[in-house]
Amino acid sequence: MNRRRLLATLAGLLTGASAWSQQKVVRITARKFSYSPSVIALKKGEPVVLEFTTADVFMGFNAPDFNVRADIVPGEVARVPLTPDKAGTFQFLCDIFCGEGHEKMSGRIHVT
Repeated sequence: MNRRRLLATLAGLLTGASAWSQQKVVRITARKFSYSPSVIALKKGEPVVLEFTTADVFMGFNAPDFNVRADIVPGEVARVPLTPDKAGTFQFLCDIFCGEGHEKMSGRIHVT
């Protein structure tokens, strides 16, 4: 690869990394039997990445109104890209049975 092409490739990689790091990230911790935070405020049309972690047990995240879901595995980070396409308040929930109290594990996405 010639020097000019190598520099162009590196510049493209750095630009992509910079754009990724500027994207809004919302960090969410899942634990028996709650999400923290349990209310997420977003703006319609603004792309975000929801980052989930847990130290407890295998859990899930499901936001049916936005057709997104993820498995949340202890010791790993689950990244869920989301661009809200409508305003309002929408529920999200754990869709993997995680123990007694699972049915109360939910939160809200508030989109303005």
